[in-house]
Amino acid sequence: MISDETAGALVIRRAEPGEAEAVAALHARARATYYPHGLPPSDFDWTDAWRGSIERPDGEVLCGVREGEIVAIASFRTPEGEPADTVKLYQFHVSPDRWRAGLGSALHAACVERWLAAGRRTAVLDVHVDNRRAQAFYARQGWVPDPERTPAEDDHHLFLRWTPPGE
Repeated sequence: MISDETAGALVIRRAEPGEAEAVAALHARARATYYPHGLPPSDFDWTDAWRGSIERPDGEVLCGVREGEIVAIASFRTPEGEPADTVKLYQFHVSPDRWRAGLGSALHAACVERWLAAGRRTAVLDVHVDNRRAQAFYARQGWVPDPERTPAEDDHHLFLRWTPPGE
């Protein structure tokens, strides 16, 4: 709970359904940074989508909270049709005004801890081709191009894979 925080420390915990609007707002701010002309127009209801992700029994949405504000989010679950030891990182965002403060690394470490505790040995994700900052972040965390998924010619995403070091 947000009330469990102390003196500016980052608390990483599961997001709650009532926080979907704050999560969607952070998501929009982060996405706007890697679209060269701003977010594409859409009538998609991201708040509703995040609420659905938060409430899913087969996935998790973690959030990093500092001083009562959600400053980082991650959403993951085993994709349909994939082996049970595989997890997909669907969303991973840090508030742009908090970049380079260690929040992403802390949140990623919390995700890895959850994955390993649940017996997941492989993680996959796709990242927007224009999002060079995220690509560099993932490379620092040990993600590599996924040899099983290469992008189609007109695809705007790169596919990455993570396995525990030494495996």
